[in-house]
Amino acid sequence: MFDFVREKKRLVQIVLAVIILPFAFWGVDSYNRSGNSDEVVATVDGAKINRQEFDEAIGRQQEQLRQMLGENFDAAMLDDPEMKRAVLDNLVAQRLLLERAKAAGLAVTDAQVAQLIAGIEAFQQDGKFDKSRYEAALASRNMNPLTFEVRLRDDMVGQQMRNAYVQNGFASTGVVDNIVRLNEQQRSISVAVVSSQSFVARAQVGDAEVQDYYKQNQKEFQMPEQARVEYVLFSADELQAKVTVAEEELRRYYDEHQQEFGTPEERRAAHILVSVAEAAPQADRDAAKAKAEKLLQQAKKDPARFAELAKANSEDPGSAANGGDLGFFGRSMMVKPFEDATYALKQGEISGLVKSDFGYHIIKLVAIKPSQVQPYAAVRASINGKLRQQKAADFFAEQAEKFSNTVYEQSDTLKPAAELVAAKIEQSGWLVKGANAAAPWTDKMLQAVFSDEAVKNKRNTAAIEVATNTLVAARILEHKSASVRPLSEVQQAIHQKLMQQQALKLAAEQGKAALAQLQGGGKPALGWSAVQSITRARFGDLDIGLVRQVFQANGDKFPQYVGAETGAGYVLVRIDAVKQGEAPDEMKRMAYTQQLRQLTGEELFQAYLSDAKKHADIELKLPEAAIMPTP
Repeated sequence: MFDFVREKKRLVQIVLAVIILPFAFWGVDSYNRSGNSDEVVATVDGAKINRQEFDEAIGRQQEQLRQMLGENFDAAMLDDPEMKRAVLDNLVAQRLLLERAKAAGLAVTDAQVAQLIAGIEAFQQDGKFDKSRYEAALASRNMNPLTFEVRLRDDMVGQQMRNAYVQNGFASTGVVDNIVRLNEQQRSISVAVVSSQSFVARAQVGDAEVQDYYKQNQKEFQMPEQARVEYVLFSADELQAKVTVAEEELRRYYDEHQQEFGTPEERRAAHILVSVAEAAPQADRDAAKAKAEKLLQQAKKDPARFAELAKANSEDPGSAANGGDLGFFGRSMMVKPFEDATYALKQGEISGLVKSDFGYHIIKLVAIKPSQVQPYAAVRASINGKLRQQKAADFFAEQAEKFSNTVYEQSDTLKPAAELVAAKIEQSGWLVKGANAAAPWTDKMLQAVFSDEAVKNKRNTAAIEVATNTLVAARILEHKSASVRPLSEVQQAIHQKLMQQQALKLAAEQGKAALAQLQGGGKPALGWSAVQSITRARFGDLDIGLVRQVFQANGDKFPQYVGAETGAGYVLVRIDAVKQGEAPDEMKRMAYTQQLRQLTGEELFQAYLSDAKKHADIELKLPEAAIMPTP
């Protein structure tokens, strides 16, 4: 599904029954998918997925990973063929679902798309939809409104198909009752631990055992390849500190971008709507117009009764109850005829009949909120920061290719590249091949450092992008090949490990013997904890394997005993009683039912999708990102 939209607002929050007119007036243009790339990476029942869609999906996945992982993000993750296969598989599943939904006659109206977009917080200013904010948010993701809207529409159509299964999962009364009974059942237990630490003194490990362990576990003592490098970091962020912006540039930007530093004029209007569809018979349209003209005469005759007339006659369910009041809105938030008429009125004035796709409107301008612009002094710092960032980004863009070429062409030194961008040459500590490291040593950067070109041929690495607008080139100063640590270095650690293993074995032997005695009616000396109650869902720090044993134990006769080996030794559990949970109230019962229905509904959907894949004609044309096997 469309990840960016899902992050901002769940589709299940759409109110489809009533479209609030201030947003319904804002039209969503139709758009036919044509694709900007002729290269096809897959087809699903004849529907094409082009390279541009695939690249954009990779980009969305990259952005999602960047937000999730923060500074641990590495762009090289998406160079992995498995990741590419997963992205393409997801695109194929989306397209298959969309085609099946369309074949089933499912559709989404422009008004429904507009309603969802208007409710996304990322597109709002002061709680209201803001078109400029909407366009800017999309532009930051290299997307235009038409592309976004068609994809959102597709997502909503596909979601309808998915919901047909997910929202119709089944959970019988008997199953719900059984799950509630099992999940709410309590067992009273006490715990005793035979600690391995008390057996360490009895453990005996000889030199021969240490040597045998060392010989049989060479991989455990493998020292990976290491290198220490010098490097140059070229970053737009670093450049900002060196950039200055002249005062006249700041003032010029302020003068030329007044709209950025204030709020545009807004108008508050009320209206009476007599709705009629464009495709309605002529008689219906004539009747609606006659009704609207009659209401207009009444409103003009007694303007003070406008709200009363709207409550009694307006066919806009979103505003009629409020006397037709639509609140404040700016330009481009209403359909054009409505906006033009509103902005042509004086405060308190009532319009003539205004025709839109929704019918006939009678508009009263209630109030005007004039535009306001912040003074230069209040926004100077933010302008300075913005222009410095822009200049740094421009310089980075101009020099990035030259920097990369210099690193490559003069591969025996980093000095010319550093001088080109006025950066200093820095030195790293010891870097370990294949190990996670702090920035800027991403996986991709480490791969370059430990490549044959860098290690054997003593050349600069390529300039690698380690973050947005950040390039790094490195050159090896010292290198250590992979090797096995000598026994003398690890002997003590091996000895301690074998001692712990022996102690754990001795503790387990004693614990099992104690368990056998308990189960046979004996009473070995053990330090039992205070009695506690656990359920299958709430069991504190008890090992999950032991919890299973506790609830599988016979509940007809007490006490019962179970035990298991853990990292701390051997843990014994005494089960003293079983207490059935209280009968759930209707709210809890409904919660269980809903969860079970959701689970079974999801299973139904996955089964449907799996079957659809088996019967679909799916062709893949991107070798390096072949689809994952169909389940």
